Amino acid sequence: MAIFLTEASKVIVQGMTGAEGQKHTTRMLASGTSVVGGVNPRKAGTSVTLGDVEVPVFGTVAEAVATTGADVSVIFVPPAHTKAAVVEAIEAGVPLVVIITEGVPVADTAEFFALAQENGVRLIGPNCPGLISPGKSNVGIIPADITGPGRVGLVSKSGTLTYQMMYELRDFGFSTAIGIGGDPIIGTTHIDALAAFEADPETEVIVMIGEIGGDAEERAAAYIKEHVTKPVVGYVAGFTAPEGKTMGHAGAIVSGSSGTAQAKKEALEAAGVKVGKTPSETAALARELLA
Repeated sequence: MAIFLTEASKVIVQGMTGAEGQKHTTRMLASGTSVVGGVNPRKAGTSVTLGDVEVPVFGTVAEAVATTGADVSVIFVPPAHTKAAVVEAIEAGVPLVVIITEGVPVADTAEFFALAQENGVRLIGPNCPGLISPGKSNVGIIPADITGPGRVGLVSKSGTLTYQMMYELRDFGFSTAIGIGGDPIIGTTHIDALAAFEADPETEVIVMIGEIGGDAEERAAAYIKEHVTKPVVGYVAGFTAPEGKTMGHAGAIVSGSSGTAQAKKEALEAAGVKVGKTPSETAALARELLA
């Protein structure tokens, strides 16, 4: 098992013909992902050869879905065009839309998030590395060769910390690793991922990486206390961040005691989560549970 993404997932890439789209689609194909098409209205009817695979280009998402049966779209388009791309995917009935783009205006995200909820579409991102179910499918920019399939479920606000944790626990492997993004509004939350990992029979230990700013980790802690029976290990990035200064992600800003790493750590520990002071210490805590 895996969450959200399996070997049966059929993926289309909006923005596949651009430089970033081509680079990462080539990587996704190499890792075994079933990429069934790209979307570019100006290049409809053509195809792109990536590695040794020829991928057709469609004019619209609706056409791509009708022709291929795609059930996942990953978006590599500039911020100004992201809202239109996401809305098109939602209206075409794609059930899972992964938005890699950084710098999407929050008002745009709020708009397409509301539309997604109305239509029962799961969004991941924006400003995220995507997700990977090792050995099955990889959608986004996460390197596929860090680790193989295994028993750990990982949900992280940070892209680079996703990769580090996958590397630290590579000998145990992962059911799914998902980077949810660090913007103030995101499509899939820690809680969504925790619920899915709790229901996944192959996930034995959950690792949750948060960061300063907002109250997502505190809400996740409350959810864990009530609903999660599997062991959860946590890490909160930003213990040394100065108050009132945005750090990295648009959502990572501390105001007063709200949103501090210490407050989040205490909330998680009160819910029975073991919290590491560093990513390596967090991995060591997970390792103890897995051994």
